[in-house]
Amino acid sequence: MSTFGRSTNRGRVFVAIVLSAAFFWALALSASPQLHQLVHKDANRVEHNCAVTMIASGSYDHAAHPPLISAPLPSAQFSKIPALTSQWVESPFLGASVFEHAPPARG
Repeated sequence: MSTFGRSTNRGRVFVAIVLSAAFFWALALSASPQLHQLVHKDANRVEHNCAVTMIASGSYDHAAHPPLISAPLPSAQFSKIPALTSQWVESPFLGASVFEHAPPARG
């Protein structure tokens, strides 16, 4: 058994524990405004923005800039559909009628 696999698992476990602890700490700060005020002196200001205020508001989208990706506007060339006319198309299977009959079967 290799020790390389164990060290990778320990590293992943450590990172998972640290991230979970940070998230639970942010949850605790969002539940207690007094505790949040101890960590951030400007926590009661409207323009204050941190992970705790995002969790408390229930939204992470507090950006003031326009979205980086926008949907394209409909093109003007497709706004009018031309009138459709019916057209007869020959069936491609009509030429295959030669193979319709097999040679006579031998008895």
